[in-house]
Formats: sequence, structure tokens, C-alpha cells
Amino acid sequence: MTIQTTDYVGTLFDEQGNPDKVTVAFTMGNKALEKGHSATVILMAQAVHLGLPGRVDGMDIGAPFKPVPELLEGFLAKGGQVAVCKSCMEHNGLKPDQLDSRFPVITADDVIDLVMASRGALQIS
Repeated sequence: MTIQTTDYVGTLFDEQGNPDKVTVAFTMGNKALEKGHSATVILMAQAVHLGLPGRVDGMDIGAPFKPVPELLEGFLAKGGQVAVCKSCMEHNGLKPDQLDSRFPVITADDVIDLVMASRGALQIS
């Protein structure tokens, strides 16, 4: 799967242990899409675990935010990209065939290309 450069890039470093950050990452990604921008959320460090199918199930920090599964599916349905950092994936003992097939695995070169080509980026660490 080829990764496309986008207007907005969010980089996420946390997973289930910090649902606030996960919620904000996908809320902002959805907002970028709603405003007519293309968007990517990159899963890095511990966040690569969110690439596992079902990993966001049950994540819901409450109003005024939507549950993460709804945010993620809406983000993908509107054309958003979720990418997984290859080095982070390997460091965390994951393999590409374990991940959601909708999420391309990308290299550090791809991360830099995405960030440098974007019109705006948000680091959620």
C-alpha cells in the first residue's frame, strides 16, 4: 500500500494507557477532513499497538468527545490515512500481518516526507 502525502499530519505516540491523547489525535484528524483537508495519523512508539484490529474497542473518554472506534472508522471512511511506523512496530514486537490491513507500514523516510509535505502537523506525545 502506497502512502499519499496529505495537508495535515498528526503523530500519535500513546495508546490505550492514555485514551485522552488517542481521542484528540482522531478528533483533530476528523476535523481536518471536515474542513476539506487531506489527513494522516501516524502511529509511532507505543501507539503502533493501535494498529492491531480491535485495539481501540471500548475507548471512550466521554462527552463532548466521540468514542475512539467511531472516530477511527469515520476518519477512514472520509479518506483519512492511518500509517504505522515500521521501526516502532518492529521495536514493539509486532509484525505487519498482525495489523489492520487498512494501515500501511511506513519507514522513517516516509514519516519525514509526510511531515515536510504537509501544510500543518500536530504531535500528540
